Amino acid sequence: MTTLVWFTDDLRVHDNQALYLASQRSEPLVCLYCVDEDWFKPNQYGLKRIGDQRWQFLNETLHALNVSLKKYGQRLCILLGSPVAVIGNIIEKYNITSIYCNSQAGYYENRNWQTLKDKYVSVSFNRVESSTLFAGHQLTHIDEFPKTFSKFRHHVDSIDFTIDPLINISHRIELILPPAISIDNSELPTVIDNNPNTSFVGGEKVALEHLTAYFLSAAPSTYFDTRNELEGWLLSTKLSPWLANGCLSPRKIVSSLLEYEENHGENKSTRWIYFELLWREYFHWYAYHYGKDMFAFRGIVNKKLLTSFYPQRFKQWCHGKTPYPIVNACMNQLNSTGYLSNRGRQIVSSCLVNELQIDWRCGAAFFEQQLVDYDVASNWGNWQYVAGVGCDPRGGRHFNLDKQTQSYDPEGTFIKKWGGEDNAGKLDYIDAADWPI
Repeated sequence: MTTLVWFTDDLRVHDNQALYLASQRSEPLVCLYCVDEDWFKPNQYGLKRIGDQRWQFLNETLHALNVSLKKYGQRLCILLGSPVAVIGNIIEKYNITSIYCNSQAGYYENRNWQTLKDKYVSVSFNRVESSTLFAGHQLTHIDEFPKTFSKFRHHVDSIDFTIDPLINISHRIELILPPAISIDNSELPTVIDNNPNTSFVGGEKVALEHLTAYFLSAAPSTYFDTRNELEGWLLSTKLSPWLANGCLSPRKIVSSLLEYEENHGENKSTRWIYFELLWREYFHWYAYHYGKDMFAFRGIVNKKLLTSFYPQRFKQWCHGKTPYPIVNACMNQLNSTGYLSNRGRQIVSSCLVNELQIDWRCGAAFFEQQLVDYDVASNWGNWQYVAGVGCDPRGGRHFNLDKQTQSYDPEGTFIKKWGGEDNAGKLDYIDAADWPI
């Protein structure tokens, strides 16, 4: 008999409830991560689900996790293939009796889990919430899922996420892991280190170092005033890549935040960091609740949009060649580094939806490919919000690009650095060959 820990977006050893529960069993243990082959194939938008920079960061994270597990006499088995097929094969080959996994928000991830449960009824399937502040049982008092963030916040304001006993135990008890089962890793896609501009390196150790450094600085006390800047390492927390991949848990971040407030005082800026973690929390449960509707053109409100697909416009947007220098600069930064500020994301998403009138899902899919901090809930939830088919009661967000430029890049420094004007083009290209005879 063997226990399996299926790592997903909880790529760490600390504060990992699934790993802790598995450690309580005396059976040999398999620690597994599945790399889905479909991530690297073109999807319905002609894009990959994971681009080179995201894959580089994830690959670094997986190798760092393996190093951490080795300290406990374990190793990370990384296998290439469909999770259902890979895990099904391991269940049968290694007599798996129990599986522990972090609960995920995505519709397709949940479908894979349910498929395995339905097929292998003799196996004990156990899910825990390691990627959220709150556990599911703490939200049972919500009769109908709130369609706005403000209502969700009202429901959770009185909940203390630290009272969940499993959270307390897995966070504090020293981890002792059972012996490992040896399984050969797959040959994974090659990592091309073509990202010299990135400041992000994957892995739990780097994540904890950055968390410590951020809260040792004075930046948390001025976060509210600096969070909308287009660039600057300490002007926002920069925790999102490690949070998205599970190198850090949101509970660990809040714990550090509360310690900072105890030492330096609470103010609007420190509370705003928590406020934005609550937004992430909301989108997680939003995605879990709405399932496949996260990817629907009409969103969760079934609203008809007057958009189309303009291949030339979409290509210009992706490559930073629109008529809008601020948008081009943001897209060039994204393509070069795999990262974009929150303000930059709002600017380019509004442009795609409103100025270019393109299906919002094309932009969401491009972000999925490019962003090192991609997570399904925050990405698709925010894109629905901007497009007016999600949780925004105003019905969409349209940013004035000239005003955004004047507010956040009045001297043109950001635009110049990222070549926003270098390849600015017309919105559409038409010549005689396009006209009927």
